[in-house]
Amino acid sequence: MTAQPKENNKMTPAEYLAMERNALDIKHEFFDGEIFAMVGARINHIRINANLTRELGNRFKNNKSSCEVLPNDMRVKIEAGYVYPDITILCEDPEFEGNEFDTLINPVVIIEILSKSTEAFDRGKKFNFYQAIPTLQEYVLVSQDEYRVEQFTRSDEDKWEYRSYKNTEQVLKLKLKSVDCELPLSEIYWDVKFESNSTSHKN
Repeated sequence: MTAQPKENNKMTPAEYLAMERNALDIKHEFFDGEIFAMVGARINHIRINANLTRELGNRFKNNKSSCEVLPNDMRVKIEAGYVYPDITILCEDPEFEGNEFDTLINPVVIIEILSKSTEAFDRGKKFNFYQAIPTLQEYVLVSQDEYRVEQFTRSDEDKWEYRSYKNTEQVLKLKLKSVDCELPLSEIYWDVKFESNSTSHKN
């Protein structure tokens, strides 16, 4: 989803959480005292999100993995505030901030589907925030405009290794704590149509 800033909205984390827990129709992300409304996504974004959620969930289930896929309703705590990743993967018992059980603090993998309005932030400052999460092992960026998936994996030396996948024959490999998970780009982009050539990929 796309984040849009709201005017004159400086607030404390406690004020943000109180507001967010009472919000009925829209979610907000929170950075350094400012809130950003999460607005509607394009159809490619929605299809990619559905494909990832379904295929990853099926693999975890079939492999009897302890990992689970959490959709973008799961709020995650970062150093500067709170975010709603497109997809969060958890491989241990969930740990939460406070006693409300609605703000996760121990994600293992975060996946963001890029949009024109958020791509620079997802690649830059937001990734910096994610790197400060001790449990996070992988960060994945998925383009909705072309076949392109980028993966950042934390090494034993706490460095981030980069891999890029750019065609449907390639396979995204997630090296999770409890299971190795492989997902072909053809499944990530199933039924996704690109505006440039009006083509789509179907299995």
